[in-house]
Amino acid sequence: MRPLAARWNTLAVVLALATMLGCQGLSTSKPNSLSTGTPLPGALNAAPASISFGSVPSATSQTQSDTLSNTGGTSFTITQVTVTGAGFSISGLTTPVTLTPGQSTSFNVTFESQSSGNSSGNIAIVSDASDASLNVALSGSEATQNQGTLSVSPVSVGSVTVGTSGTQTGTLSASGANVSVSSVSLNGTNLSEFSISGLSFPVTVTTTQPRTFTVTFTPGASGTASASASFASNASNSPSAAAVTGTGTSAPVYSVMLSWTASSTSGVTGYDVYRAVYTNSCGSYSSIGSTPSSSTAFTDSVVADGTTYCYATKAVDASGESGYSNVVQATIPTP
Repeated sequence: MRPLAARWNTLAVVLALATMLGCQGLSTSKPNSLSTGTPLPGALNAAPASISFGSVPSATSQTQSDTLSNTGGTSFTITQVTVTGAGFSISGLTTPVTLTPGQSTSFNVTFESQSSGNSSGNIAIVSDASDASLNVALSGSEATQNQGTLSVSPVSVGSVTVGTSGTQTGTLSASGANVSVSSVSLNGTNLSEFSISGLSFPVTVTTTQPRTFTVTFTPGASGTASASASFASNASNSPSAAAVTGTGTSAPVYSVMLSWTASSTSGVTGYDVYRAVYTNSCGSYSSIGSTPSSSTAFTDSVVADGTTYCYATKAVDASGESGYSNVVQATIPTP
């Protein structure tokens, strides 16, 4: 019986509706036109609406993307996008750009930590959408790192002859944490006389493995010279510096002292001294001086460093010179 009652209830409602419509009058004519309404204006939306980069290690960067969409019913044009805030930048978006209804475009936002503490910025987007100006808030911070300290050993090259070069080794040591060394510079009065080599930057100095470098000293004059070697790094005490020193000494002046046995021949009036340059053998001799018969010694003061000479003498009497004596050699040291 319950299903039948339900059908009668439904029928009563239909009849009542028909009666109501009948009272109002029914029209079977077709409407003249169909109105579609005015489309919604273009609306600019950013997803995400704000970007947080969190903690970013010092001197490194992190990139995230953002998407701009048209959620309205008409097209609009983005005319300008500007970013503010230290360390924030954008890429991948060139204005002007037009978005049709439902269309979107994406771009990249990069944050490079600049200093300890929090950083904030903003992306301002200007368009002719219903919301003509849209802002995307930016935030980030530098990750706290355990910074080490860098120690530089002072270097003394010692005494070096003017016009030549001497070298000595220095050491870089790290404590507390590893240190990345990025460059070295020389400062001071005599910096042109020093140079540093042996490191290829950037170089990492660990707490267990020091690194060495070479100081070259080329004095331009006699006397003490000094400079300061300054190393830039990510250490807490950067730049780290130490003194480099050296002493320039004058080049020694050499001479060759010759002596011989007096001739036993009577009538000798003196001795002539001859010299030749030795290469693979003694070359051509030339006279470099003479002495009276009472002297059997001679000093050659005009010699060149790094050269080997051959020496011989001849006895002189009224009839002329004798033959050459025995030959001796002398080698002048190289500075």
